[in-house]
Amino acid sequence: MPIRILTPEVAARIAAGEVIERPASIVKELVENALDAGASRITVEVTGGGVESIRVADDGCGIEAAELATAFERHATSKLVDDEDLLRILTLGFRGEALPSIAAVADVEVVSRPATSEAAAAMTIGPGRAGEIVSRGAPAGTTVTVRGLFERQPARQAFLRSAASEGGAVARAVSHYALAYPEVRFQLIADGRQSLHTPGSGDLRDAVAAVYGLDVGSAMLEVSGEPGPITVRGLAGPPQLSRSSRAYISLIVNRRWIQSRRLTFAVEGAYEGMLMVRRHPIAVVDLRLEAGLVDVNVHPTKAEVRFRDESAVFSAVQKAVRAALVTASPVTTGVGAGVRLEGRPDLNLEAPAWTPPLWEQGRRREDEREGAALSGDGAPPTPAAALPALRVIGQFAGVYIIAEGPEGMYLIDQHAAHERVLYERFCAGRASRRPDVQGLLEPLALELTAGQRALVEAEAEALTGHGFELEPFGDGAYLWRSVPAALAGGDLREGLVRFLDVMAEEDGGPTGPLGEQRDRVAMSLACHGAIRAGKTLTSEEMRELVRSLEESETPHTCPHGRPTMVHVSAEMLARGFGRR
Repeated sequence: MPIRILTPEVAARIAAGEVIERPASIVKELVENALDAGASRITVEVTGGGVESIRVADDGCGIEAAELATAFERHATSKLVDDEDLLRILTLGFRGEALPSIAAVADVEVVSRPATSEAAAAMTIGPGRAGEIVSRGAPAGTTVTVRGLFERQPARQAFLRSAASEGGAVARAVSHYALAYPEVRFQLIADGRQSLHTPGSGDLRDAVAAVYGLDVGSAMLEVSGEPGPITVRGLAGPPQLSRSSRAYISLIVNRRWIQSRRLTFAVEGAYEGMLMVRRHPIAVVDLRLEAGLVDVNVHPTKAEVRFRDESAVFSAVQKAVRAALVTASPVTTGVGAGVRLEGRPDLNLEAPAWTPPLWEQGRRREDEREGAALSGDGAPPTPAAALPALRVIGQFAGVYIIAEGPEGMYLIDQHAAHERVLYERFCAGRASRRPDVQGLLEPLALELTAGQRALVEAEAEALTGHGFELEPFGDGAYLWRSVPAALAGGDLREGLVRFLDVMAEEDGGPTGPLGEQRDRVAMSLACHGAIRAGKTLTSEEMRELVRSLEESETPHTCPHGRPTMVHVSAEMLARGFGRR
């Protein structure tokens, strides 16, 4: 094929594809423009997760009517003059690509008025077309409304996720910038309901409380690094205040929210030896350094940056966070108290005591099984996937149940075994639409993040299907009336957060088939509700757990594939003692 010059429209769509991936990309670009304009109040409204419409309003400096059309020209910007300015970028935007990229994939209306102008200028623009500029009454600032994202590009629209997922991504973007700019009052409205509102007081702790809840805000530790060319400030949660995903780590470089695997590892490295396995901290790390020491022009969406001395930045972040953790009081109260630390015995006093139901109804059948286990006679053939009838002997190290069967001795991991039992119960309850639910004697009021609230509303059916019953209760709060029975008595908030984290998925990538997503939810709930290693069990509890494991479809592994038991045959024991 001959080489041709692309038409301006095709070139614009290709360029837009690098900048605008989903509704959250548009919100991020417009919020950054508002912050560069010196806004003290920013309101973001979305419908349908932002696919239907997005509206971002600010009280910034506004755009002059004579410059409004120019703002939609590619590479038109007020933030750079020459190439030397690229070496000392202090604004969030600088390429002049955001507005034209948005207009290449959606219909855009802009209304803007500088404080010195009597009337606002309004303009409508979309793919391949631009309207006239007209005068309109409006408050000082800029309002951008975006509708019909990717309507003319169905192939790209097909790659968007559900409204709940897209809305969650929008909420995360707004939340991170609310943490980066605590002096700015942010408001997020999703489908007509306010899901986030920050006070704009300038206090980072107030912003954290607005985003994550008052309990989290009050528990956070001050981070204050050593003076020098790299300044580290912020807040970090104590080790007991952890989450199951890295989505709660906010990294801010020169007031810019970024994503950095390297710096995320620096933050998590500061918690080494303090966190449970597969747990992640809540942290807001605000990094300041000379503009010439960081290159922000290395990523299409400016989500990543490059440091001149990455090792020095890594060390500064890790030392500052570690210092905050070390100097904090080792005695913890409030949110998350009593959680096991990695490398120590897993004695979780807050885990739900496992109270086996129907003891009396199953006692006779258990006695019959124990008789068969001891004699080895008269028992029907055991399927390969099933367990033989077992007799519980005792517990070892608060971790393993010792049981005897016709084929030898079994050491059963009580957490893995209970996890398997709960997982199959969750799956069965979901399939029958009759989950095992326990109502709360007193409904529990709780605060959720904006992203979590969006998921609660969008995934109401999934929540109910797993046993969660919640209803709106005031501004940003929910009233919790019932929980999955397996979670009753434990850390209910953490159980719900785990559920929502799985539904949202921290990386924002595809969730895979619905069945796989449901399995991940069931696995997460089962892991959270299962009895912990270090929990002393009564004889009745051990007997009931083993009986339930015997009835499982896949008793030999937990849902994650870890063995539930180790079998030591009688012949192996005999050889070990030199009897054969």
